[in-house]
Amino acid sequence: MTARTVFLDRDGVLIRELGFVTHPKQIEILPGVPGALALLRRQGFRLVVVTNQSAIARGLLTEEALARIHADLRARLLALDPGAFWDAVYFCPHHPQEGHAPYRIDCTCRKPRPGMLLRAIAEHGLDPARSWMIGDSPRDVAAGREAGCRTAALPGPDGACPPGADLQAASLADLAARIIASPRGGDKGP
Repeated sequence: MTARTVFLDRDGVLIRELGFVTHPKQIEILPGVPGALALLRRQGFRLVVVTNQSAIARGLLTEEALARIHADLRARLLALDPGAFWDAVYFCPHHPQEGHAPYRIDCTCRKPRPGMLLRAIAEHGLDPARSWMIGDSPRDVAAGREAGCRTAALPGPDGACPPGADLQAASLADLAARIIASPRGGDKGP
């Protein structure tokens, strides 16, 4: 495994946190996101979105509708900056207490568990020791740590960064610059 990666939560990191996004018209790309993604790509990072989407379990959204939302988001990012694109999106449609079968389960992919990250690592030959997880909640930090990644945090809905992250910043653009400037260009270990 050699590829270094930045895993990105979607809501609160790439787009404004609105609760349940069920239609592309609800997407509001956060300031600086296209440039930050392009900067990370230019520095050799792969980008993988990992997002809990319990709206599917709750019957508010289908997997097909989620795919359309992600296609629209990707197209809008590319229109803003040709380097602003991701290599893959992984989502967890489950919830342990809410919703309906087959999505109402206690799964291993729902953050704070690392299942989505571990699946991406295995499927794409990614190196967790050379990778980062960026999120805005304690569950993002926990999933990144469990997967063996370094972690970076943005302020959550309460305005505070989740504790325990290796880096914290007010914006994705600032985090991207700090990750690149970190020792060994984002690599960890000897």
